[in-house]
Amino acid sequence: MPVATEPLSGVPMWRPVRGGNAFEITVARLAQAIRLGLVPVGERLPPERELAERLQVSRVTLREAIAALREAGFLESRRGRSGGTFVVRSTGEAGEGHTQDAAALARQMGDALHDALDFRRVLEPGAAALAATRALSAPDRAHLVACLAAARTRDPLTRRVNDSRLHLAIAAASGSTSVAASIADVQLRLDRLLAAIPVLRRNLDHSDAQHERVVEAILAGDPVVARTEMEEHCDATAALLRGLLG
Repeated sequence: MPVATEPLSGVPMWRPVRGGNAFEITVARLAQAIRLGLVPVGERLPPERELAERLQVSRVTLREAIAALREAGFLESRRGRSGGTFVVRSTGEAGEGHTQDAAALARQMGDALHDALDFRRVLEPGAAALAATRALSAPDRAHLVACLAAARTRDPLTRRVNDSRLHLAIAAASGSTSVAASIADVQLRLDRLLAAIPVLRRNLDHSDAQHERVVEAILAGDPVVARTEMEEHCDATAALLRGLLG
C-alpha cells in the first residue's frame, strides 16, 4: 500500500510542534490528519524519521503518540517489507466505541465547545494560582491529596467522576465561591464529551502527572507553577478534543 503522497511541507498538520505539551499536540496533529483524509484509511503514515523531523518532536514522543492512537483503534502497525503504520479507521467515521458519540456531542455543542474550552483555559489556571496563595487548613490539604489519589484510577466507570472532583476541589481551595461555581459549570458543560472520547493510556499517564504537579504547587504555596501547570493541563485536554473531534 502506498505512503500518503501529500508533500510533507505542504500539509499544515505536519508543521512543527510549538509550545504546550508535545505528546498531546502530536496526537492531535496525527488525529487531525487522519480525520481530514490527509492520510486516508488503508494508507501508511510517512516514515517515522521523516515525520519526527517535520513535527520537530523526538522519535520517542512520536512513537508514544502513534501508540496512543493505535490503542484507540485508529492506527495499526505492520511488520515486513511492506510494513509501517497504517490508518485503519478515521476519527470522524461512524463506527464502534465512544468516538461516534463524542463526535455527535461535539457537533451538537458547535461553537459552545470552543467557548467552553477557552473559558476553562482562562478560569482554571487562575483558580489553581489563587489556591496556592491561600493558607489551607490541614483538612483542606488532606482533601486535595485524597482527590488527587482518587483521580489516578484507571477504572473507566469512575475515572471521569474522580477527575472532575479533583478539579472542583482545586476550585474550592481557591476560596472564591464565584470561581468555584463557574468551574463547576464549565466542568458540567464538558463532562459528557470528556467521558465519551477514546481512552488513551499514555494521555492518562500525562494527565496524572500534570494533576500531581498542580496539587504539589498548591500545597507548596507556589502560584506561578500552579498556574503554569494547570494551563498546560487545560491546553493538553483542548488539543486532544479538537484533534479527535474537530
